Amino acid sequence: MPVQEVSVQALDPARLEPIIGSERLAQFDAAAERTREMLAGRAVINVNSTAAGGGVAEMLQTLLAYVRGAGVDTRWIVIEGDPAFFDITKRIHNGLYGTPGDGGELGARERTAYEATARRNSDELIALVRPGDLVLVHDPQPAGLAPRLLDAGAIVVWRCHVGCDTPNDWTKRSWDFLRPYLDDVHGFVFSRRSFAPAWVHPARMAVVPPSIDPFSAKNEPMSVRNVQLALAYVGVLEGDGLPPIVPFARRDGSPGRIDRHVDLVRSGPPIPVGAPMVLQASRWDWMKDMAGVMQGFVQHVDRSLGAHLVLAGPAVKGVADDPEAALVYQDCVKQWRALPHAARGRVHLACVPMTDADEAAAIVNALQRHATVVCQKSIAEGFGLTVAEAMWKAKPVVASAVGGIVDQVVHGETGILTDDPGDLAAFGSALETLLRDAVAAEAMGRNARVRAVDRFLGDRHLEQYADLFARILNTREPTTAA
Repeated sequence: MPVQEVSVQALDPARLEPIIGSERLAQFDAAAERTREMLAGRAVINVNSTAAGGGVAEMLQTLLAYVRGAGVDTRWIVIEGDPAFFDITKRIHNGLYGTPGDGGELGARERTAYEATARRNSDELIALVRPGDLVLVHDPQPAGLAPRLLDAGAIVVWRCHVGCDTPNDWTKRSWDFLRPYLDDVHGFVFSRRSFAPAWVHPARMAVVPPSIDPFSAKNEPMSVRNVQLALAYVGVLEGDGLPPIVPFARRDGSPGRIDRHVDLVRSGPPIPVGAPMVLQASRWDWMKDMAGVMQGFVQHVDRSLGAHLVLAGPAVKGVADDPEAALVYQDCVKQWRALPHAARGRVHLACVPMTDADEAAAIVNALQRHATVVCQKSIAEGFGLTVAEAMWKAKPVVASAVGGIVDQVVHGETGILTDDPGDLAAFGSALETLLRDAVAAEAMGRNARVRAVDRFLGDRHLEQYADLFARILNTREPTTAA
């Protein structure tokens, strides 16, 4: 069976009250009640291409749990594709970022292969969708299912998590490929208004920045001691190798334990507990520029500061819909091996095991909490959930001023933005600034935490979706731009 349904546990949104306050929770409850009445028995079905290994999957897991906890019938379906399909969709994905990716074609042959996969998945998906159900289709991979869903009487919204502020020939090529499948959908959701192509009418569009769940394994509180135990156990920090004492919370509420070790490439011993640590945690993706982070750190951060760099990403076989991950990781390893011996000792490449998604999230939580500075030196970025995660943990962020990152980081207040992702000297200088000035770094971290609570928690996110659903259900007639 090509499609699989992902289990989602209901979570009571009331647990957000200690963080967001009673007034904001009451506002959310009122929106949830209106949404339940408005949907009137309709299901909200989310469709994407992976259940683990990326920001979209993490966000869906937590958001849909709150939606269920608010009394709305919601489901999560993952489609299946072969390597050739994911090569094509990665090409589209990179094009939406304004880059050529592997430079391959998006012609008639690719369209035929893409539609064949869409057809196989839609045959199974249609059996799960009733007329009137609201289906959110996420990103390019399942976009080809939209026409069949519309024919089946579903209300279809396409959610795009990637984009480029300045259109070019590559974005045009990807949009030209996708448009035939999306022309008639009822609504669009983008992380930034500038990501939307000109042919999407404003009346059909909503801008909804992603959000984090402060209680997930990725973001729940961890004591300093347990952070250090966890990172020593997985092999990143020096220590006796004892497992963490306090378990992490799984998405179903049960306790979990970190049992697996991180696959590390390094020269020399683990990082001393008291050494400053710079972290970039993201997919092994060309757009995240992990190799650029390594070069900027090695070339432009003074060795006398004693800082170490950790580049952490998912195990490359753990993300089914990203065929480039292994290539990016191998390139990073190659560049690491070419570093001078002294520099290699300060740079650590970490592949986090993805067998257990909650365990992987707990390991990243520990890495982010131990970091002195968190960076996200992306070449292009749809949003960058790792930025919001770091801000929630009161960490100062050094990041490129691209895409949704600029909607999160306030330059000089919650972190430092660099205008040109290719300027390694500016990136290294920003890291040095925060590594040298602990007082300024801590102040930025405190400001970052406040901003994350105000703007990037799930209640805001879900209310924006509720507003879009109300608008769609009140009109039901798509408007087409010229």
